[in-house]
Amino acid sequence: MALTKLVAVVPVRKGSQRVKNKNFKKFADTNLLTFKIETLKKVKRIDKIIINTDSDEAIKIAKKLDVEYKKRERYYASSECTNSEFWSNIAKNTESEFIIFTNCTSPLIKVETYEEIIDSFDISYPAHDSVNTVSEMKEYLYLDEKPLNFNPDKAPNSQDLPNVIKLNFAVNILKRDTMFKKKSLVGYKPSFYLTNEVESLDINTNYEFEFAEFLYKKYYQ
Repeated sequence: MALTKLVAVVPVRKGSQRVKNKNFKKFADTNLLTFKIETLKKVKRIDKIIINTDSDEAIKIAKKLDVEYKKRERYYASSECTNSEFWSNIAKNTESEFIIFTNCTSPLIKVETYEEIIDSFDISYPAHDSVNTVSEMKEYLYLDEKPLNFNPDKAPNSQDLPNVIKLNFAVNILKRDTMFKKKSLVGYKPSFYLTNEVESLDINTNYEFEFAEFLYKKYYQ
């Protein structure tokens, strides 16, 4: 058993550029942050939950739900900070052997999915030093007006396009030291866990927020 201590880190930024205060907007009779904390509390192999934030509101919720919080320094909550700098700083300030980094903007990850991802990492480690959730992309992709994954003169049916995947950042597990040194959520030898379309949903827009609520009411209530 590789996982001896697993700490869940949930990042919450005070300002959200596209959906105002999205982490605190009403969702599933509560809000995204509370909903995420309550979900993580049901995951048996998580030893601790830490809310990493610059938001006083997030700290208030963390205290109310009896989970830990880490007040984020101003630079690491700013748009000047790169993701690599941010992830390395998370690792630097989290006391744990392993970290499960999970966003509250991916609210539809089920408890059993968390547990399956944790188990899959435990089995594959150290052959794979991270597990990261991904979504399948069966799309006709272009970059700089040039096709990336198909020949436009012999365009295949969409189901026959290459098996391109994208990181959806819903769940990421790796060693704290790897996250710090590599400045990434993806290890040197990653494994990828394919999430379905519902659980893959990441809320970045008002439309996605409303769609997530619709899916929650349809599949989770």
